[in-house]
Amino acid sequence: MEILSAEQTCARLPYGELADAIAEAARNPHACELERVHMPLAGAGTLLLMPAADDAIAMTKMVTVHPHNAQADLPTIQGEVIVLDAASGVRKGILDGATVTGRRTAALSLLAARELAPVQSGPAVVIGAGVQARTHIEAFAAGLGIGEFHICSRTRARAEALAQELTAELDVQIQVLDELAQAPAEARLFIAVTTSLTPVLPEELPADAFVAAVGAFKPDMAELPPALLARGRVVVDTLAGARLEAGDLIQAEAAQAFSWDAAQQLDDAMANGVRGAGPVLFKSVGRPLWDLATARLAFA
Repeated sequence: MEILSAEQTCARLPYGELADAIAEAARNPHACELERVHMPLAGAGTLLLMPAADDAIAMTKMVTVHPHNAQADLPTIQGEVIVLDAASGVRKGILDGATVTGRRTAALSLLAARELAPVQSGPAVVIGAGVQARTHIEAFAAGLGIGEFHICSRTRARAEALAQELTAELDVQIQVLDELAQAPAEARLFIAVTTSLTPVLPEELPADAFVAAVGAFKPDMAELPPALLARGRVVVDTLAGARLEAGDLIQAEAAQAFSWDAAQQLDDAMANGVRGAGPVLFKSVGRPLWDLATARLAFA
């Protein structure tokens, strides 16, 4: 059995191939999953368990999320993915859970942008400066060729540190913004990767904009304001999961600014196109099927 480090896990999950693997998993008739299990932990933490399987591979991801860990210079997300042969139960290996979460979430956003974004070029605006900000910049640079990014974060020092690291590693230009209003007018790609309890995106965006809102994963969290959801075309990675976890949408429905009937699941939107007009708002809360896709790719 292989036990892969974060670096080894990363090497097996290139963004473009992972986006393709996620698209394939969404169409796999043999794939099955259980609803994600949430358990509250001390320190405002959350324990997440995510099992899934198909005819070849089975896996379970165990991840903890502690939003306040950054203040103690500890990782926010920690965990493991145990991968095994579905027919025999023989363990194939263990992947680094934080790396899997970061890369598969960014690859999922890349897939959605690649398939659904009206404009797939120009500058991209990232709200947040954590691990998901890093992986989304890496993914959009690798998968869409985006070379200009603008980061807005409540902690400017973290945004500046991330910008410095990524400009040294990637062929990109990154500017740190004090507020979102400073973003370039021509920007059409927006990525929200925060655990904010209040919306971080404006109420209005251009009709040809694309938003990947992936940070909020609890009913009391929200990155998308109700007014924007009322104007936009809403696509979710999983309708069942979003109804339970997508605080943006749950709160907007309570404010009568959004109806679940208007939301499309990603596989439907990819097959049939996005319904309606207005900006495309892709809301991702994650599902075990995407982790199964990473396991298949890592142990192919």
